[in-house]
Amino acid sequence: MQLISHSADVDLIEKARTVVGIETSQLNRLAERLDENFSKAVGAIEETLKGGQKIVVIGVGKSEHIGNKFVATLNSTGATTVSLNCQNALHGDLGILSVGDLVIALSHSGETSEMISLLPHAKKRASQIITITGDTKSTLAQHSDIVLDTYVEQEACPLQLAPTSSSTNMLVLCDALAMVLLEKRGFHSKDFAELHPGGSLGKYLLNRVSDIMRTGSTFAKVPTTSLVQDSVLAMLECRAGAAVVVDSNGKLAGIFTHGDFVRGYQTNREIGDTPVSDHMTTDPITVHENDLAAEVVRILREHRIDDLVVINNAGEAIGLVDVQDLARHGLS
Repeated sequence: MQLISHSADVDLIEKARTVVGIETSQLNRLAERLDENFSKAVGAIEETLKGGQKIVVIGVGKSEHIGNKFVATLNSTGATTVSLNCQNALHGDLGILSVGDLVIALSHSGETSEMISLLPHAKKRASQIITITGDTKSTLAQHSDIVLDTYVEQEACPLQLAPTSSSTNMLVLCDALAMVLLEKRGFHSKDFAELHPGGSLGKYLLNRVSDIMRTGSTFAKVPTTSLVQDSVLAMLECRAGAAVVVDSNGKLAGIFTHGDFVRGYQTNREIGDTPVSDHMTTDPITVHENDLAAEVVRILREHRIDDLVVINNAGEAIGLVDVQDLARHGLS
């Protein structure tokens, strides 16, 4: 096997950087050209969905692949969308397009024969046609209601043949439409979770703190009158890294961790016979039992702690989440 020299490696990396640089520059130009047509497109999509109609995305070749991703993104964010293949539409699948639906047509040239053949039939049924194209003077653009321009000055392909900058522009513009629409419609993480119930994403967004917290025999809880040795014993019995300290009413008084014990033992070998209240953290960070499990992940990472006390509306300590519990629940 022939080994590539270091200089050859550098040359390949520089070529890759050139590709990224070209595509980035064309994306910057795309961002600068965004105008009221983008706002009109978002508004048209929103009104279509409000009226109980759907979005129909049409593309050919590379544009169809981008369209399929666009459809998936819209559906995952609560916007009912389907993909329509041009060839199949001309042979019976046009029934997918109901009267009043909105069509989003993707075509870099705006002159693809299959798309142009389908255009008059689509116009009869669609409420509006939004075209995303690199040629705003093309046949497709001229017969559309709203046109979004993805023109590029340069493809990243050294032969200027393979769609690169142009396809990236189209993909990013589709993402921009989907994300701005999501925000405009008031779509939140809870809504997103309901559409993604499976896998780690569903667990991350749907589980509540109460679903993952330690309770009962796995929850080390001691009164403020306890000694350090009592707290350590409770932690050992529950196989936990912390004991939650509560007052006589069950309200949270503090937290005592394994780290607290180690630090205290370094200066006082008789720490076990001292009150836990002398060594606990009296104002620990907490999370509410009804918060999403995602909030636990955020807090643990942000504050770089290993244990999080769970409280209820009354301020009572009712559970604990250990950082090691995240992996067990598929949340790490």
